[in-house]
Amino acid sequence: MTKKIRTILFLICLFLFLTIAPSIIFYSQGYRFDFDPPGGGKKISQTGGFFLNILPKQSEIYLDGKLVKKTDFFFGSALSDNLLPKKYKIEVKKDGFFPWEKNLEIKEKQVTDAKNIILFPKNPEFNLLTKGIQSFWFSPNGKKIILKEIEENVWDLKLYDLEKMIKSHLIEETDIFAKGVDLLNLEFSDNSKEIYLNTGMKEQKKNFILKIDEFQPVLTEKEIIPLSENIIAFEIFNNNNYYLDISGNLYKNETKLSAIPFPIKKETGYTLKVFQNFLFLQENEILYLFDQNTKSFDKFFEKILGLKISPDLQKIVYFSESEIWLLSDDEKIFLFRLSEKIRDCFWLNSNYLIFSTENSIKITEIDERDRINIVDLPEFENSSKNSVSTESTIFWNKHDKKLYVLKENSLYQSDNLLP
Repeated sequence: MTKKIRTILFLICLFLFLTIAPSIIFYSQGYRFDFDPPGGGKKISQTGGFFLNILPKQSEIYLDGKLVKKTDFFFGSALSDNLLPKKYKIEVKKDGFFPWEKNLEIKEKQVTDAKNIILFPKNPEFNLLTKGIQSFWFSPNGKKIILKEIEENVWDLKLYDLEKMIKSHLIEETDIFAKGVDLLNLEFSDNSKEIYLNTGMKEQKKNFILKIDEFQPVLTEKEIIPLSENIIAFEIFNNNNYYLDISGNLYKNETKLSAIPFPIKKETGYTLKVFQNFLFLQENEILYLFDQNTKSFDKFFEKILGLKISPDLQKIVYFSESEIWLLSDDEKIFLFRLSEKIRDCFWLNSNYLIFSTENSIKITEIDERDRINIVDLPEFENSSKNSVSTESTIFWNKHDKKLYVLKENSLYQSDNLLP
């Protein structure tokens, strides 16, 4: 090989090196030539990616209709990188489960995440626990249910042990008063060993304690110490006493919190609700939030139906008969509005809600980016065609992760709804 040829070959290799090496370096650093960037034109862009965490594991991930990968077996997560910055349609699918779908944007040098995706079973099983139930109450530990049954116009209370799957008799109304009484309210003690009964008989109210952890239930009358006439609303939270007096001033123990009294209306019911750093006052259907800066109550929400804090204690869901909202990091977030009336709502976990309407039971995420994914639980059978679509009372038991549905005087228990 002559010197001239060697020189030509060297120059060619040098040219290729100088041409290709920068491309390899730019490529390794995530730069790509974008033929169709947002806004039009052509340019070189730095890539980004998606990080998804999904339950159940081994779910399929589609980007713009194309299957790109499955989540891993151990953690249920997946990273899709080297993606040009733009909006992508993400779909997550698995046989036997409702799909999840959302349009999310990737920006240069950033990873967009969706870490709390759950796919819910399309056909969860509902098992009949017991019949002839008018109402039910769950214990704080989620292991017991008090059932109110009515037979021949006489009510009685039964204890259902979810661990042993055994129903036992507690008392009936004639054990309290031979001529019968009205059960106005029932509450569990914090340790789940007692229940408190508020009853009415002959235009008189009486309160009782029923010990349910004894071999034989023990009923005793409970003496109620009335609140001071000056106190119109009272709440205990973290061993602190919060109360609103008749002048509209708010107190924590003996310390006055309010600088501006709340205008109290005569013959109006008031309720205090305390959640971590939030303190609410409900006046009939109007909800007020205590402002720590002005030290006064500001109107927060009208036509309030319910108010509940998330399991991680970071968010509050509040809802009317038609709307569901979130309070997170002092920000009010509107989730959605429905044409059918909302009846009740529970936190499924800290990222999902389960709620009932007049005609259905639904599960929704709280990620408001793009469209919110909502699924309707399918009709379940009472061994025939007995569906959830009729009016139901629900309770989500966070301890066993099962949904309890009272419909047409029958109490049902679902399979575990969370993977």
